[in-house]
Amino acid sequence: MADTTTTSTTPATASAASRSAGQNGSGTAGKTTIDDTVVSKVAGIAAREVNGVHSLGGGAARAIGALRDAIGQRDHGQGVKVEVGEKQVAADITIVAEYPVSLQQVADGVRSSVARALEQIVGMEVAEVNVTVQDVFIPGDDDDNDDKKESRVE
Repeated sequence: MADTTTTSTTPATASAASRSAGQNGSGTAGKTTIDDTVVSKVAGIAAREVNGVHSLGGGAARAIGALRDAIGQRDHGQGVKVEVGEKQVAADITIVAEYPVSLQQVADGVRSSVARALEQIVGMEVAEVNVTVQDVFIPGDDDDNDDKKESRVE
């Protein structure tokens, strides 16, 4: 978890997650704690927004995610692992890319989007964002065409 407090009344002097004891921008003393699951969700949402990303997570995670989606309990942190320190965060993202996008461009887009979201929303410096392309989604492969096949005989 990232514990945060502030040292001055000017929020621009340090990122929200790396401030130490004192008062925050509103003049009220206190401590802010950002749970790792929140950081994972922010990273997952940012990764899903990139064009060319079909889904996040490996095969088993996607199967469980499909079940969760069916009951309305979507896991936005699926396929995301984060390591949160006092001042920095690192993220590992596993994606399924859409075919025929450039895998390197999609990975770069995910890296950029996740880093930007973590810096802006969580307020921490991003040490690294590692992207693993686990699979490629080919439209039509997952369609149920068994019922649509024409009979070969009359």
